[in-house]
Amino acid sequence: MKRLKSKYEILRQKIYIVIYGSNTPEGKLFDLVLLLVILLSVTMVMIDSIKSLDQKYHTFLYYGEWIVTVFFTMEYILRLLCNKKPLTYVFSFYGIIDLISLLPMYLSYFFPEASFLIAFRAIRLLRLFAILDLMPIIGQQSHLKLALNASKHKIIVFMYFMIVMAIVLGTLMYIVESGHSGFSDIPNSIYWCIVTMTTVGYGDIAPITYVGKTIASFIMIMGYGIIAVPTGIVTAEYSNLKYNNPELKSRIICPGCTSFIYEIEANFCSNCGAKLPPQTDDLGFDE
Repeated sequence: MKRLKSKYEILRQKIYIVIYGSNTPEGKLFDLVLLLVILLSVTMVMIDSIKSLDQKYHTFLYYGEWIVTVFFTMEYILRLLCNKKPLTYVFSFYGIIDLISLLPMYLSYFFPEASFLIAFRAIRLLRLFAILDLMPIIGQQSHLKLALNASKHKIIVFMYFMIVMAIVLGTLMYIVESGHSGFSDIPNSIYWCIVTMTTVGYGDIAPITYVGKTIASFIMIMGYGIIAVPTGIVTAEYSNLKYNNPELKSRIICPGCTSFIYEIEANFCSNCGAKLPPQTDDLGFDE
């Protein structure tokens, strides 16, 4: 006999659908309110950093920040209550972001000297990636994540090679330009090499000798190729996902809570119980 859900379980399920279900009217309204509060919070943080405006509107900003903090605290608690595994949310990327954006205001209440930490609330903008997770974007986001994960070893090897090159070329420039134009030690020379290699070019340090300028020209030309390599690695992995990950083609998304469903013959979502649409290949890959 199927067990009936308690009122608490039904309430928790409804809260879950509102918070995580971006396709329901309630979920869309919640996401819109959350988006506006995040933008308001970041705006107040920016205004608070301007001394003239902070002195003029300090009281308004202070109470406004507390109202926003209470709102975020209630949202954080609701996310804990509606998740079947609260710790999974707590230690997830967005869970950590939510907690970091909450703590500064409470810390500043007990330790006024820590009020500058409120600026950390700006990282709440990362939440916009989750709020704007529309159906087509979800699939592409997942594919990009898989592509980055598949290419991480190649990128690590490439980054190691570039660090070695920066140290070798920086040391060489120290030998060639020793005592001239800021090349006073090897760390400064490596710093110049990295700035030049990435085509940033602050101009605070520059070679004077002809040999140094020749090496600098070589590093500048090499810099354009350096920028393209990681992009090419990720793009190649991204294009191979269709063939290396055929399981992606059988994945569908729940219209109720936007969870990924991998069960081939599933008719209902295991999270919210919503009716699932037929499986299609519309997550970004074409047949």
